[in-house]
This record gives sequence, structure tokens and C-alpha cells, in this order.
Amino acid sequence: MSNEAILSSKNDYTIFKFGEHIIRFKSPYSLEKYTKIKEWDSGYIVVMAKYLHNSEEEEEYIDLVPILKKLYYDVESFLKPIKKVRISYD
Repeated sequence: MSNEAILSSKNDYTIFKFGEHIIRFKSPYSLEKYTKIKEWDSGYIVVMAKYLHNSEEEEEYIDLVPILKKLYYDVESFLKPIKKVRISYD
């Protein structure tokens, strides 16, 4: 298994993929797309995002820990092998 996770968005959802796991959660209604990962810190992502209402990219923050807890994941063991997150719209 690769130690890289993938972040993307589609329609009104953010999608986080790692291995066989695909986690979807609601995105802001005006999100067009994520453009750049600035930082990955064990479940906390600093990302640049493009929104409909702004011509410039904005810094955004995603905290996966509370999402994973609500989905009954073992947060520490799920996040531990992830060393990098990249954006992909393939």
C-alpha cells in the first residue's frame, strides 16, 4: 500500500482516499476545486482552494480527526501510515 492519500472534490463533497478507504464529506457550496496541499499533519490539512465567489485562491483547513471519529475509525492507526496527501481529479 502506498503511503500517499488523495484529496479531491466533486459536486458538493470533498473526497479523501487512502488505500481502499474513500471518505466523503460535505464541502462548502461554492467550492470549485482544491488546488494545492500546503501542509499535512496527521489528519490536519492546509490546502489552497478555489471558490466561485473569489477570483483568488484561499487557504482552507480540513481536520479529518473528528470526521474519522464519527465514522468509528481507529484514527491513530488509520492516519499513521499516511506520509503525504496530493490533489487529483483523475
